[in-house]
Amino acid sequence: MGSRIVTVVLVALLAALQAQLWFGRGSVPRVASMQQQLRAQQDANEAAAESNQRLASEVQDLREGLDMVEEKARSELGMVKPNEIYVQYLP
Repeated sequence: MGSRIVTVVLVALLAALQAQLWFGRGSVPRVASMQQQLRAQQDANEAAAESNQRLASEVQDLREGLDMVEEKARSELGMVKPNEIYVQYLP
């Protein structure tokens, strides 16, 4: 009779643990759902990082591009800023 009670208690404990595994807070379906959400968020983060990199590159090009445009305007078109004198030396 005593071993039968121990067996029943152990089976009940095993059933409670299995119920927690399948339906509880850290259940298998919930973990799978959270992994899917994690993958989706990682994909969104990668897309945002690529977009940020592209925008940073555009900003850098614009910053450097203005200097390049000014340099070309000065050398090729002879443009000058206000209160500047343009002198061209031809050998």
